[in-house]
Amino acid sequence: MEKGYKASITGVGSFLPEKVLTNDDLSKTLDTTDEWITKRTGIKERRIVENGVAASDLAVEASLRALDDANVLPTEVDLIITSTITPDCLFPSTSCYIQEKIGARNAGSFDLLAACAGFVYALSVAKSFVASGAMKTVLVVGAECMSKITDYTDRSTCILFGDGAGAVVVQQGNGGREIVSTHLGSDGSQAEILRLPAGGSKLPASHETVESGLHYIKLRGKEVFRQAIINLVDVVTKAAADNNMQVEEFDMVIPHQSNIRIIEAAMERLGLPMEKAYVNIDRYGNTSSASIPIAIDEIEKGQLLNSGDTVILVAFGGGLTWGSSVIEW
Repeated sequence: MEKGYKASITGVGSFLPEKVLTNDDLSKTLDTTDEWITKRTGIKERRIVENGVAASDLAVEASLRALDDANVLPTEVDLIITSTITPDCLFPSTSCYIQEKIGARNAGSFDLLAACAGFVYALSVAKSFVASGAMKTVLVVGAECMSKITDYTDRSTCILFGDGAGAVVVQQGNGGREIVSTHLGSDGSQAEILRLPAGGSKLPASHETVESGLHYIKLRGKEVFRQAIINLVDVVTKAAADNNMQVEEFDMVIPHQSNIRIIEAAMERLGLPMEKAYVNIDRYGNTSSASIPIAIDEIEKGQLLNSGDTVILVAFGGGLTWGSSVIEW
């Protein structure tokens, strides 16, 4: 569909809890070491919220920073889209809590769930609204309290996840980084390899589900690893082809921060040097849908890209879901 307007990112912001959980901290209660975790994941530490802090609390801070960066008032926001797998509650949406807390009284609000690929999905939706002319200003948020759904007795999962939030403002016009294209994919036949089994209508909360640990993340590491690489490589290749580019023409790849070995393997298969991949997983771990907007904010604040650079965001998550977004900086 031909767009009527350019959709650009005009503001970015992020927020991370102060509390740091290091690999050495985990080794005090688990049969693990800093060396073991670092070698297998690339993670050295992650941020964890205090008791009583919800996803919307992190999201509000990131959102206000993004709005300030864009010089946009909360009352000027037309729509809030939040990607999260750790909402404050099943309903109302976390976006509604954000809307009230920041004073965006003129905005519609809804949440989107596509696991770790959720921010790219949400950005795609925002682009469509703005490019069509239906909305002028959309706030896109990725916010997660992964510590709330992590079993800290399970070495295979608890070493991976951290908490945080990132947000971007998407608007009409030429005042920012243009979202050139987005590509989305999914494979529900692989849903069982990465999931949160209980808490929905299939397995509502009960003594049995709680005692069985079914309200914690479950993943099959080897299968997730293989599927992630296949689909990340495929979606980057497709994005390049659809934009009449060669993969090597991307100035930077901003991947979801899942596991350093996944990022390294995908970059190798794409024929790209690791120097082109932005990596901060060592400091924050896997923050699910918050990882890409946190990275975007760091890149912007660090002035790591030049005007005219072509960047690709790429993510993979439960569902299975995956997606990419090409941005001209």
